[in-house]
Amino acid sequence: MSTPQNRTAIVTGASRGIGAAVAQRLARDGFNVVINFAGGAGEAESLASRIQSAGGRALPVRADVSDPVAVRALFDAAAAAYGGIDVVVNNAGIMQLARIADATDEMFDRHVAVNLKGVFNCLREAAQRVRSGGRIINFSSSMVGLRQPTYGIYSATKAGVEAMTHILSKELRGRNVTVNVVAPGPTATDLFLDGKSQQAIDTFAKLSPLERLGTPADVANTVAFLAGPDGSWINGQVLRANGGVI
Repeated sequence: MSTPQNRTAIVTGASRGIGAAVAQRLARDGFNVVINFAGGAGEAESLASRIQSAGGRALPVRADVSDPVAVRALFDAAAAAYGGIDVVVNNAGIMQLARIADATDEMFDRHVAVNLKGVFNCLREAAQRVRSGGRIINFSSSMVGLRQPTYGIYSATKAGVEAMTHILSKELRGRNVTVNVVAPGPTATDLFLDGKSQQAIDTFAKLSPLERLGTPADVANTVAFLAGPDGSWINGQVLRANGGVI
């Protein structure tokens, strides 16, 4: 990997939640951070300001990951600003829940566009542009293993991300670039908590033997391990950061 003073990470969906925590952690670890967002420009700019105030380097860049042209422009902006790309964290995603019998075509198509095609768009660019010694870190979900009702479409897209991860790790043979998945369990973010009753939240919290929900910082720490020097021998793996839920 390039020198500690000149490592660059793109984090998709980084304006809030887990993505924002990952961006902050990687900036603290010395990365130049490109904060990708599709909406919420104010949140992304505020995060960049906080990182810069703490002595880091951050650049907010708007791009809808489901659009391959926008993704190419995102990578171009990162390379133009910082000279190259070392880490790509594919965090952007949506989660809308419904039983399969009740799900709409629009719900299915949107999940595939963002959660699956969006990751593919970023993987295609990353496979060509991440520098030697770099890391590609994708996001799945422990729901792939938990198989909870109403998570069918969401989990299917995440299972697809896991499959692409395993295969890309082999396709990059000789490049000295690792490709892994972080699969969080129930985590206290707006995305997860939205629409859930307190009883449902408490039930999810009790799934872990540690008897709590994960936090964005818990997940960011896992990403930081894979992105840092101690994660260099982990490749083609799914790391379930879930406190022992499954």
